[in-house]
Amino acid sequence: MITTLIGVYSLYILIRLYVSIMQIGYINRIKRNGAVLMGEREYLDAANYAVAKEKLGMMETFVEYGLFLLWIGGMMAWLDSALISQAPLTQTIIAVMGLIVINGLVMLPFGWIAKFKIDAKYGFNRSSTGQFVKDTLVSTLLTLVIGSFMVWIVSMIITSSTLWWLWSFAFIMAVVIAINMFFPTIRALFFDKVTPLENEELREKIEELMAKTGFVSSGVFISDASKRDARLNAYFGGLGKSKRVILFDTLIQKLSPSELVAVLGHELGHFAHGDLYKNIAMVGVMLFGMFALFGNLPETLYMELGVAQSPHIIMMLFLLLLPVVSFVMMPLMGIMSRHNEYEADRSGAELGGAEHLVNALKKLVAENKSFPLSHPLYRFFHTTHPPVVDRLRVLGYDIRINDHEGYADPCPKD
Repeated sequence: MITTLIGVYSLYILIRLYVSIMQIGYINRIKRNGAVLMGEREYLDAANYAVAKEKLGMMETFVEYGLFLLWIGGMMAWLDSALISQAPLTQTIIAVMGLIVINGLVMLPFGWIAKFKIDAKYGFNRSSTGQFVKDTLVSTLLTLVIGSFMVWIVSMIITSSTLWWLWSFAFIMAVVIAINMFFPTIRALFFDKVTPLENEELREKIEELMAKTGFVSSGVFISDASKRDARLNAYFGGLGKSKRVILFDTLIQKLSPSELVAVLGHELGHFAHGDLYKNIAMVGVMLFGMFALFGNLPETLYMELGVAQSPHIIMMLFLLLLPVVSFVMMPLMGIMSRHNEYEADRSGAELGGAEHLVNALKKLVAENKSFPLSHPLYRFFHTTHPPVVDRLRVLGYDIRINDHEGYADPCPKD
């Protein structure tokens, strides 16, 4: 049984590495065919940035595989025996959170490299080492507090019901919904400083836009995201009355009011089509499948691992195999998400004007150094947004005519 488990995980790792290799090779070929949507220098920077991130991701994949083999190969059993003198509930919390913290510490250098080497090289990072350490400590503390609470509840459910996997799923889904509801508040409380939008003219345009779609918000806010990063972004966060419109200060600085309204029209399109609820439902399907699977694992697996079928072992296996299930589910979620993006673009064009949305998308691609093309396999497994060149075409923008550039995509479309 362990051999099968390792085989499945190894296949997952091989596919991930193969997709990354294809993406790197694709970008290195296509970048020589002439710039698309950007100047030549910016286009090459975006290509090199995408390749650098992908190479770092491959290194992370190797380390992730090593950690999995270590846990399955004996570290799980060792931790289980080391905590045997502890009370069952204490043992469960320490073991599960121990796995999370150990894996987090091992992977932490990759986050540092991404921010202070790659992002810094391409002009994105504005964070200091002190800010990075502070953010890491706060994130870790929140993980320990919220994670320990969740582990405690799930442990109680496992020990009190034969249908523990079903009730555990219901509890975790409730947590997912709560996190989506309070995410803007949590982020503002611990990470970003948000202030009400003071530009009265822009606020009135945004409120008029929200009124057209029936979006009721607790306010329009500006986030000081530029203290950490130069990328442009905006989002609608929360559920029910806790919904907020959050604009990154970098977005305000780079987009005109008309372009900003078009981008928010796109985001409001997601709201009007219920995309957030669709995404939560997809997460629910994935979690339900995982809990159903782990609720019926054969006892022989635990025997081969040299451990008892205890709450903390069940949860540790769940966390170790979650990336595999997520990877398998991602293509389905990606297909739905890419469809939703086209629909949201249609809303953005209707609410804010197609020309303004086109201009905004072009600026976002250039400012965020988002390479506009990708290998079909990479799109299939990883991307939640269609290629921006396809989105622009649907909006009526012909790259060959407007940018005076043709481009040859060496790989077929999705």
